[in-house]
Amino acid sequence: MKAYKYSGAGNTFVVVDGRTEDCSALKEAQRISELCGEHSTDGLMILENEAGYDFRMHYFNSDGSGGMMCGNGGRCIVAFADFLGVVPSDGSTYRFIAADGEHTGVVTEKNGALKTVTIRMIDVKGATPYRYLDGIDGVEGWFLNTGTRHFVTFVKDVEAVDVETLGARIRRHPAFAPEGTNVNFVQPTADGIKVRTFEKGCECETQACGTGIVASALASFVAQAAPAVTLKLGGVRNWNYAVRARRDDLAVDFNEGADGWLASDVHLTGPAEQVCEFDI
Repeated sequence: MKAYKYSGAGNTFVVVDGRTEDCSALKEAQRISELCGEHSTDGLMILENEAGYDFRMHYFNSDGSGGMMCGNGGRCIVAFADFLGVVPSDGSTYRFIAADGEHTGVVTEKNGALKTVTIRMIDVKGATPYRYLDGIDGVEGWFLNTGTRHFVTFVKDVEAVDVETLGARIRRHPAFAPEGTNVNFVQPTADGIKVRTFEKGCECETQACGTGIVASALASFVAQAAPAVTLKLGGVRNWNYAVRARRDDLAVDFNEGADGWLASDVHLTGPAEQVCEFDI
C-alpha cells in the first residue's frame, strides 16, 4: 500500500488513500503507533469515501487515540485530495466530514508540493475562564473546544516556557479529567500572537497544532489580549489573527458569534506540504 508523509506547518502525518484499499488494520492503536514512530509523524490520516461528501477524514494521534479533529491535518488532507485528483463536488470547495462534523476546504495557492489551504472549522460555543489551577502556581487561562479540547494560557515570552514539563502537568490536571486537554502557551505580539502547543495523544510539544491555533486566537479575542484585524462585512464583524507557530505563519479568521456562540464561520489558513511517499 502506498502512503505519504505530509507536513502542516511542521505538524506531520502519515496519509493514506482508503477509498479502494482495506485500511482496517491501520486503525489499530499498536499499528498506528508503530507507523508514526517509524516515519516520525504526529498522527495518521485516512481519506475515505463518504456519501454526500467529497471524502471522510479519519484522524488518529500517534498513540492510536482518535475521535477528534486536527486542523493542520485537515489542511493536509485537503491538499492530499487535490493531489489524488479528487474533484470538489461544486468545482472549487471540498466538503468533508471529520470526527467533529462537517468542514470545507479550498486550495488557494500551489507551489509544487507546497500548497496553501484554508479550511472551515466548527463554530465555537464559548470559552470557560480558569483563574486558578490547584497545585500549579501562576497559571490561568481559558478552556475551549475547537474540535479538540484546548487550554490557553498567556505568557510574556513563549520561548522561555518549559512546554514539555508545564504542558504535561496542565494536560493531566484534575480540572480537565478524565479526557485531559491540549495546552497552548500564547505570547501576544505587535501584530498577532505566537503559539507553542503541548498535544495530548502525542504527549509532547509539536511544531504546530491547528485546533490549538484556532483556540489561541479565540481566547486572545475573548481576553482582549492581542491585536486583530477587524472588518465589518454585511453587518457582521469579522476578525483576523496572524499566528506564528514554531516555524510557519498561519491565520485565523472568524465572525463574532450570535445567540450565545463565541465565534462562527471560523477559518484556518496555512501551509500543507507533501514531504515524501513510501510503501507500507
